[in-house]
Amino acid sequence: MRAHISSRIRRTIIILFLLGTILLPGNPATAQQAYNPNPPEQTVKLIFIHHSTGENWLRDDYGGLGQGLADNNYFVSDTNYGWGPDSIGDRTDIPNWEEWFGSDQTQVYMDALFNESGQNAEYTRLPDDPGGENQIILFKSCFPNSALEGRPDDQPSPDGWLTVGHAKYVYNEILQYFSSHPEKLFVVITAPPLSDPTYAENARAFNQWLTNDWLDENDYALSNVAVFDFYNVLTATDAHHRYQEGYIEHSYGSNNTLAYPSGDDHPSKKGSRKATEEFIPLLNVFYHRWQGETAGLQPGEGAVETQPPQETSTEPAPVESGGAGVPLPPETVLSIDDFEAGSDNWAVFYDETTSTSLTCAAEQGTGSNGSISLRIDYSIAQGGWANCTQFFDTPQDWSSGEWLAFDIHSQESGQPFNVIVYAGTVEVLETYTQQRETPVEYPEGFIPFTSMWKDLRRVEWEANANSQFEKSGQVIGIGFGFDAGTESPTTSSIWIDNIRLEKSPNYEKNENPSKIGLPCSGSMLFLFGIMCLKWVFQRKG
Repeated sequence: MRAHISSRIRRTIIILFLLGTILLPGNPATAQQAYNPNPPEQTVKLIFIHHSTGENWLRDDYGGLGQGLADNNYFVSDTNYGWGPDSIGDRTDIPNWEEWFGSDQTQVYMDALFNESGQNAEYTRLPDDPGGENQIILFKSCFPNSALEGRPDDQPSPDGWLTVGHAKYVYNEILQYFSSHPEKLFVVITAPPLSDPTYAENARAFNQWLTNDWLDENDYALSNVAVFDFYNVLTATDAHHRYQEGYIEHSYGSNNTLAYPSGDDHPSKKGSRKATEEFIPLLNVFYHRWQGETAGLQPGEGAVETQPPQETSTEPAPVESGGAGVPLPPETVLSIDDFEAGSDNWAVFYDETTSTSLTCAAEQGTGSNGSISLRIDYSIAQGGWANCTQFFDTPQDWSSGEWLAFDIHSQESGQPFNVIVYAGTVEVLETYTQQRETPVEYPEGFIPFTSMWKDLRRVEWEANANSQFEKSGQVIGIGFGFDAGTESPTTSSIWIDNIRLEKSPNYEKNENPSKIGLPCSGSMLFLFGIMCLKWVFQRKG
């Protein structure tokens, strides 16, 4: 096991050693320098910017963070999907923090954030609002932000989206806002780890930089910014970021991936409760340190200049921007189906040897973008299966996109389903799936889901089982599948809308057309093959 201590703390230890300071109980000097893990004496208003992992963390029956904060005299409010001006609550990826804290709309967003006193998730909180603005702002990106591309030692860069260099750049930039508001305490909660090890080394390196070096590299002198390494706490049972017997322990092992899985990349109840136990005393330490050093300062006092990004090349790439330095969000490169024209091209396939049933049809007035979505009602018998599938008239070329995206609304949370992509030819069908669960974070509304190419895997009963989906020019269909295990049946409903291909703004453009053209005779043969394929698949129409 390795333990990391920030350079600021290392310098403090050396100075104390050279001065011969003796830390004994009851020593007045010790009382002034020691960390204080006790709750605030008076109620402090706090707001948490989060999505699904944060909601689970807050819930009484899961992570217990809301109740724990209440027990420590914090009055907690939170944001979630759909919150705030311009629905800014939808956007919590690392690059989005510039929009929150460094754009021409920042004042509008912060006015709403500082004055928010409502709940957007279910948890126990103190019954009485003490009034006034929120004093503490917690903010967290979700686990997809641990898939940072680039290299572990990349320098800050204004270019990119989810990369190590651009993530460093974003956090350096938003320090300018934090330094101008010493009367607020901003606490970064690092994004939780993924189960996939592809970018785990990058995630580890970035979160170490954020926890240990970010503030020092920018010569940040105030105490109104702190970091809790949520990522690290969830990578191993013996990995910690906590107050421990008079000091702050930041220790980790050799594992860089999620050690507390729940069936997907949301941290489990056990992992979330571990994080609660470690975070709350540390938050108390952050709070008392901030109060001791910045109490009485007003907005604008103590503002500091942040360090410019280090040059990585003599001719840096131009920065794509959404205005006021805000990186552009992902772009839609191909709209596959928004259901405004109905759902006649979607078909039902299921196992007729059981009592399984499934219907999928366009439904008016339920869409996320527009007025129509695809409603799927299913009742899957024990051991049964069913799919709602669209086979395209001609093969589609998906090589211009970086991932598949769709919006989903569910009748109930935590229900399993499969995203299905059909590729190849009608003669040699390739079926790729990704197992998902209906959203736990916001079952009342639509949630954007993404399926990365690396997460779509070839089914086990076909050749090259478990091979990764390639951005194929021969995508012939898409579907949503449901199956029940051997223990119990599954019955529920979901709504799907706005199925699309997306890419990040800096993704290299592909000049291929969105669909592969076939000669007239080839088109007729393909259509005939699709009709045959549907007949082979169909159990009940």
